[in-house]
Parts: sequence; C-alpha cells; structure tokens
Amino acid sequence: MGGFFGVASKTDCVFDLFFGTDYHSHLGTRRAGMVVYSPEKGFDRSIHNIENAPFRTKFDKDIATMQGHLGIGCISDYEPQPLIVRSHHGTYSIVTVGKINNTEELVADVFRDGHTHFLEMSGGDINPTELVAAIINQKENIIDGIHYALELIDGSLTIMVMTPKGIYAARDKYGRTPVVIGKKEGAYCLTFEDFAYRNLGYQDFKELGPGEIDIVTQDGVKTLVAPGDKMKICTFLWVYYGYPSSSYEGISVEQMRYNCGAALAKRDNVKPDIVAGVPDSGTAHAVGYSNASGIPFSRPFIKYTPTWPRSFMPTIQSKRNLIAKMKLIAVHDLIKDKSLLLIDDSIVRGTQLRETTEFLYQSGAKEVHIRPACPPLVYGCKYLNFSRSSSEMDLITRRVIARLEGTEEVSEEVLQQYTDPESPKYDQMVEEIRKELNFTTLRYNRLDDMLDSVGIPADRLCTYCWNGQE
Repeated sequence: MGGFFGVASKTDCVFDLFFGTDYHSHLGTRRAGMVVYSPEKGFDRSIHNIENAPFRTKFDKDIATMQGHLGIGCISDYEPQPLIVRSHHGTYSIVTVGKINNTEELVADVFRDGHTHFLEMSGGDINPTELVAAIINQKENIIDGIHYALELIDGSLTIMVMTPKGIYAARDKYGRTPVVIGKKEGAYCLTFEDFAYRNLGYQDFKELGPGEIDIVTQDGVKTLVAPGDKMKICTFLWVYYGYPSSSYEGISVEQMRYNCGAALAKRDNVKPDIVAGVPDSGTAHAVGYSNASGIPFSRPFIKYTPTWPRSFMPTIQSKRNLIAKMKLIAVHDLIKDKSLLLIDDSIVRGTQLRETTEFLYQSGAKEVHIRPACPPLVYGCKYLNFSRSSSEMDLITRRVIARLEGTEEVSEEVLQQYTDPESPKYDQMVEEIRKELNFTTLRYNRLDDMLDSVGIPADRLCTYCWNGQE
C-alpha cells in the first residue's frame, strides 16, 4: 500500500509536509521520502529506509535543512519515492499509489517509443513510479501524460506530480484510492488520509472524483480534467487500511466499523462472556458488536506499540507471524475461564489468528468464537498491494476450496458458490476453516451487511476480493 501528502504554501511548507507525511505511516513500512521546491534552491529530495526506524526519526534532521513553498512526500510499502525526473516537460517530482498489473507490456511499449532504459531496484524490478513517469513523458504536456497513464494502467493508479508551477493531483480512474484537498490561510494541501491535515490547521476543501485531475498552487485549485461517473473505491479502506479518524467519500472509518460489528451481532446466537477485538483494526468492530449485543467489551490483548511495527511488514512469513505474536501482550485475568468472542478485520492466511487462538486456550480460555469483520477473502486483490501473497493459494479459503473440490483448478461457477452465504458449499468451507484453525465457532460478516455498514451505493464500492466482481 502507500500514502502521500503534498503542500502548496505562500510560506515555507516543510513543517506541514513533514507531519502530514508522517501521519501516513500506517500505510507503508519500507520507504519514505520528501521533495520540496523553491525558486532559489530548486528541487531538494530526501529518501530513507523506514523498516527499522519510524519516519520522524529518519527525517528529523532533513527538515532543518530543507525549505520550499511546494512539497510532496510519501510513505511506501515497496518502491523508493518521490522521484525527480528531467524530461521535455522540464524537471518535476512524482509519487504514486496503486498497483500495476501490466508492467511488462507497458515497458515494452515505452521501449518501442524510444525510451532507452529504466533503473532497476533490488531484485530486478522496475520502480513502478519511474514507469509512470516514462508514460507521462510520452505526451506533449503533463496533463495529457497523466491522463494517458491513468488510461493505460491495468490495476490502479493515483498520482501527484510537482513542478515549479504547482502540484498536479490525479485520482485513479475508478477512484479506488482517495485524494483529498485541504485549505487554510495561505496554503493548500493534498492527502490520502483527510485526518492528516486537521491538526495542521487545514479545513476540508474538496475530494477528487474518479479520474479527476487538478492542479494545486498557493493561490487555489483548478480542475483540469473533470471526474468520471464510475467509481469503485476499495471497501477494505474502511474495514482495515484506513486510520480510525479518517473518512472516505464522507463516510467515517470508525463509524463504519461500529456498524460492521453491530451487523455481526444481529445475526449471531452465541453468548460469550466478553467481546474483544484483535488490536488495532478489530477493536472498533468489537465495540460495535458489544454495543449492539449488550455483551461486555474487554481487552484481553494489549498491543505493545512503542517499538513493534505492523505485523505484515516483513516479507518472510515466519517473521511476520513472530512479530504479530510478540507485539500482543495478554491480560491473563481477562482470559482464564472465559468464553471469548474475538473480532478481527479479516482472515487471510489464518496463520496468525490460529496462533492467537492457541495462545488463548493455553491461557485458560474456555471458548474462542471468531467473527471476521468482512466476508471470506476468495480472490487475490488485483488493484492494491493489499498483501504480499504470491498466489491465491496463500488464502486459506482457496486452500480449503481446493481440498474440498480435489483440485486447485476450480471453475468460476463453483467459486461463486463459495462466496454465497446461503450456499451449502459456503457453509462447508467455513466449517473446514473453523476446524483447521481450532475455533469454537466461526461466522463471517456478510457482504450485504458490510456494504450496508459503509452506507454508499454498492455499485460504487470494489468488492473483488470477496466475490470476484469487477
């Protein structure tokens, strides 16, 4: 995943850029960078590895030397950025958020059009942001180039491009990820997460629509390409990715999670002693469940946040599992001899939740009822770098389906039966997962209930990972 922040100010923008970018640290854990521009010094960039130290620590010294009235920054889970590019458009800096599925095809096209080379990252991959810049450079002006890139990309793409004139912002053509603009006296900002600007004094100005391209300067915001009608924003932003204080399309992340938990409670029939959430994203869902059911909310796990990063950061699965286990500190008095209902945002591989459940039993829990806040993940995400899974068979659902069907080559017609909560195959899959992970009971949130919890029309939400619908 990843997030970004940009500032166009009549005064120095570095302070706002630093803290606004830092507020996106929950969206990426490997690379971070900032670029500022001033007429006196031109472009000034800093990029750091943040795998072993937080953003603020790595960039604290940089803000003492950087200065400019324009700036963009990003947190990335993959590629180093922002990049500074020199082309016939002049010099500009660029950041992107998204996922490119047709990289090889696009690279071949760029080579045919006269581009000579790309700088490989470690592992031999091409930096996706550099590829986007190469596509932009195929056109006569930046606006046409950005629009061209949005159209060519198979997957998703949201862009910020900073030139000496201002910051161009383009939201993915189907709006799969957000771009929000804030305003205060003498400055505008652009952000992935709208909460990132509130403590900096900005107020809501506008949210870009799907495929919309704007330019932001110190003096104002101008729409260059009007938004399209079709939107497919990622529903998982509310379920998991988004910070609790964020909102997308005017819908609060925290409130949506309360709604999800309440929907789970209304369809449930178990009577545990306590309801708890797997910290942090499961907590709000659990509060919603508790409020709707009347079953007390408790915290049998406390997340040790001072030093441990997010659990899915390491690329090696065994290390991810270790971190997930070590950063959760149990409160044994709230576990022993208790029947617990535990809500997590989702079940992907199932490994971490199985270990958590085993630990609860070892700590004296009588029962462990599991309630994922979203439906079973049956399809690997095509549009965002949601997980580091190399294959859909990494999903516990697909492994169980393959076992039940006797083959990994399962037809789309059969897969659809496993996504239908009224289907016998769905019930069979859920029961197999329950037994494999050693839960007392397992009940997933339904897709219709989850979408109702968001509260915007279902046809404007991406649900591909749950039902395969484009």
